[in-house]
Amino acid sequence: MKIGIANDHAAVALKNTVLQYLKEKGFECIDYGSTDPSCKDDYPDFGQAVGEALMRGDVEKGVLICGTGIGIALAANKVPGIRAAAVSDATSARLCVQHNNCNIISFGERVVGVELAKDILDAFFASKFEGEPGSRHARRVEKISEIEEKYSKT
Repeated sequence: MKIGIANDHAAVALKNTVLQYLKEKGFECIDYGSTDPSCKDDYPDFGQAVGEALMRGDVEKGVLICGTGIGIALAANKVPGIRAAAVSDATSARLCVQHNNCNIISFGERVVGVELAKDILDAFFASKFEGEPGSRHARRVEKISEIEEKYSKT
């Protein structure tokens, strides 16, 4: 699986660790993130980059990391078709895929440590959407898509 990964200056160290971990797991990773922790760059740029890469089909899933994981996920969620979840535990990572069909996971270097980040990634990539046609999960994700569509026309 091809994964887009990005970070801002606040998460260079954790991004590098995560990149190595994912590569060891057999994932192909494309790095859209910052490499310089001293450069005060802007997390929306990196969330948008991975969101757009996913939308174009350049990658199949995304991983975003900033200080908290929140801002970068908010930016990615502005790209049509993106469902990015900022999480800080493995249960939320699993459920965001199973129930919400999230295609990007996000977390913060200031919030989670290395081992928890690995647990989050393992849960995210091991999970499958439980949205069989007609299921409550499929119906709810469709409603989210309808909201997105409604406001994209304005």
